[in-house]
Amino acid sequence: MQIALVHDWLVSPTGGGEKVLEAIHSLFPAPIHTLVTNKKALKGSYFEDLAILPSFIQKLPRATRSYRNYLPLFPLAIEQFDLTGYDLIISSSHCAAKGVLTFPHQLHICYCHTPMRYAWDLTFQYLEESGLNRGFKGMLAKMFLHYLRGWDLHSSHRVDAYVANSRYVAGRIRKLYNREASVIYPPVQTDYFDLCEQKEEYYVTASRLIPYKRIDLIVEAFAQMPDKKLLVIGDGPEWNRIKGKAKKNIELLGYQPNDVLKRLLQKAKAFLFAAIEDFGILPVEAMACGTPVIGYGVGGLKETVVEGETGLFFESQTIEAIQHAVQRFEQMQFDPGVCHLRAEQFSEKTFKMQFKQFATERYHDHSTLRPL
Repeated sequence: MQIALVHDWLVSPTGGGEKVLEAIHSLFPAPIHTLVTNKKALKGSYFEDLAILPSFIQKLPRATRSYRNYLPLFPLAIEQFDLTGYDLIISSSHCAAKGVLTFPHQLHICYCHTPMRYAWDLTFQYLEESGLNRGFKGMLAKMFLHYLRGWDLHSSHRVDAYVANSRYVAGRIRKLYNREASVIYPPVQTDYFDLCEQKEEYYVTASRLIPYKRIDLIVEAFAQMPDKKLLVIGDGPEWNRIKGKAKKNIELLGYQPNDVLKRLLQKAKAFLFAAIEDFGILPVEAMACGTPVIGYGVGGLKETVVEGETGLFFESQTIEAIQHAVQRFEQMQFDPGVCHLRAEQFSEKTFKMQFKQFATERYHDHSTLRPL
């Protein structure tokens, strides 16, 4: 059986999608086809010495840093990969990877992190944040997104079997592509983020500081609760705006290595999470440390956190809702051991077992149905 892996872009080894790709590759070692890669950034990582085959975008100016500027070329680039010599294609896709060209004798399994968000439910936010919601450039951007939605929908039918990273994403796949998806939750390093039962008097949140993560709401909520300490881990384009909202009880720590992140998660009273995520790995990592989660009750978080046992939810992305949730939290008790056991259900070992079984069974079924 000849296998090919396809991933949108491989410019960093630390993202959630890259952790999924790493786990899949460990099960099915195979060449990785990707739009663009950054070998310098991959040095010292799992991917350093692997066979990675980039598209023609790799040769374009500043592609490894500004690859998103070449979004209009992604559909063309992904279709240029010649996969005719392979029996099984596994794509790891949140953008264009699922659109590779395949043939009737091949089985294409797509692990879908999410349908392309900026082409669908984040279209208007994307246009607003990019300054493309008006004028001639805005008209061109809207025309391109219209084309991109058509290509995304058309290419969705090239996939033989979808795997979603949550029931929430499976619902989006059903809504946008009219396809059913099996759910296999992504791998979390629960062995690394081990249990700690001794907590200190601070709350923590961690994320890349970008608008949809809504770290600004968490900071503003704690700015009005000066008796409660908040640590913010992460950096990004929202840094200055969020720093301007912080008070003396809030520390912005910037990017921190894994060992520091783990230690701070282990000792925190609770982990705050205000984004709508398809799955959300960090809340599970916090639970693996024995730390409960206070989060926005929408998206994948509803599938990982158990209300009243491993955390609690607030029902709107507002300062008041976060403050009320923190007040409720302080009147409750959570068992760190229960949080850790819940996180174990999303371990890397569980992911590998389920994905290998799924892919093997689908390939067997496909092979028996294939004409001689």
